[in-house]
Amino acid sequence: MATPLRLLSSRCLSAAAKDGKLPSMRISHLFPSASPNAYAPTVRYQSTSDNAKIKAPPMVYIQGEEMTHYATQLLLQQWIVPHFDLSAWETYDLSCKSRDDTNDQVLKDAVDAGKRIGAIFKEPTITPSAIQVQEMGLKKAWGSPNGAMRKGWNGITISRDTIHIEGIQMGYKDQVLFERHAVGGEYGAGWNEVGQGTLLTTYIPDDGSAPFVVDKRDLTDKHNVCVVYHNPYDNVRELAHIFFKRCLEHKVTPYIVTKKTVFKWQEGFWRTMKQVFDDQYKDQFLKAGLLDRSGGDLTHLISDAATMQLIRWTDGGFGMAAHNYDGDMLTDQIAQVHRSPGFITSNLVGKSDDGTLIKEFEASHGTVTDLWNDHLAGKETSLNPLGLVEALMGAMSHAANLQLEKKPNDKSTVQMHAFVENFVDTLRTSIHNTFRYGQGTRDMCGPTGFTTEDFIAKVAWRLNRYLDAQQLKEAEKEKAPQLAESDLEVPKSKMLEYDQTAILKLFSKYDKTGDGKIDFKEFSAMLVKMGVAPKKQ
Repeated sequence: MATPLRLLSSRCLSAAAKDGKLPSMRISHLFPSASPNAYAPTVRYQSTSDNAKIKAPPMVYIQGEEMTHYATQLLLQQWIVPHFDLSAWETYDLSCKSRDDTNDQVLKDAVDAGKRIGAIFKEPTITPSAIQVQEMGLKKAWGSPNGAMRKGWNGITISRDTIHIEGIQMGYKDQVLFERHAVGGEYGAGWNEVGQGTLLTTYIPDDGSAPFVVDKRDLTDKHNVCVVYHNPYDNVRELAHIFFKRCLEHKVTPYIVTKKTVFKWQEGFWRTMKQVFDDQYKDQFLKAGLLDRSGGDLTHLISDAATMQLIRWTDGGFGMAAHNYDGDMLTDQIAQVHRSPGFITSNLVGKSDDGTLIKEFEASHGTVTDLWNDHLAGKETSLNPLGLVEALMGAMSHAANLQLEKKPNDKSTVQMHAFVENFVDTLRTSIHNTFRYGQGTRDMCGPTGFTTEDFIAKVAWRLNRYLDAQQLKEAEKEKAPQLAESDLEVPKSKMLEYDQTAILKLFSKYDKTGDGKIDFKEFSAMLVKMGVAPKKQ
């Protein structure tokens, strides 16, 4: 068993944790001592006692590796463990070494657990290349676990949305939603390299009717790669309902993306989406005024055009749905326009045999190998964990919702659900305010930004302050702190000595957004330009 991660301070990590791995199985193994808080950093603002912890609902936690795994361990210990008993979580280690040691049984166990429990949080994992197989000493190049998960959980769609922080300008002004068909396409293709000859793709019906040739082609080249795949369409209606409901909820205009002008076989995707829209959603979108920008109807976009519109429509306020591969490529483009993959959510939606929704949440980016190598070399790193923690919060919220659906009249379940929802809202506010106050990671704040460890510690400090304030007010939710102080009391006679019109003109000069407020960035610029900003000593 690997040595547990021990935090000596917000910036100091013991050598025992340098491999970035912690034990698998249950989350309690992360903290073998009687008190998990023994591993909390000394800088944490201590407020919540062990007795006040809420037992978190059952959830599957899938561990990955490298920098994202390291960051997740930090934020779990500092943000989650002080407030929750995680004994009901089931943890599965999908690192390459663990998959190799178990001959991928750990992946099968994780899929079974996800199907049984229905709420999953997944860290980014590595799908090893041929070079990595040699470097890691693996038995084989294990395939991506995502395909097994999508199949095992009857995957319908992968929902990906832009993340926004009020007061900070991102790539898109308003939210962008995306539904990516979770099954079929190139990802499940069969293929082989062949020479000259004839290729037949033959369909043999299950009902005993006569087989027929779907495609026949003569191969005249000496070197060919033949690829065969299909797109399952049974769940496209379910995808349509998920997509249109989410677009209505977030008040965005829906678009359907295919390449059906050339790939005629994609016509069925568009036709099904359009039928569901016309039958059940069009009137709602018209009443909400959400079709004004699309000519009063659901609009189809050729995938080529969609790539251009994603760059042009930076005001946001739209949603797109597409096939599996197109969805993968287009959401990568959205991530780049919106600053980075760290500001995009990723949520696989599937369905259990009894019809209950299975939801798996993960960051849309990878394991961040470059920062991991820097970390191993003893260099400072600055990983933005926002995508990771959005996934974690989404999984925790879904787990709480599933328990409430099972026991809607159970007092302890109702209390747990309310605690989780309030905690998630407060944690999100804590993270966003940390960015707003100029205390974010270096991708947001430049070279003076916080390191990975310091950012996580700062959010922990702020989170506990907010939660303590709520407790002092008998759990009444407090509005997010504003970047403002109480109005200064200046005698009216004194104010009359100054030119109010000139003051208003000066204020408007620095109120870039025209909302009647000056945020921290605008205030800083104002002080610098006026020559009254305090300089570093």
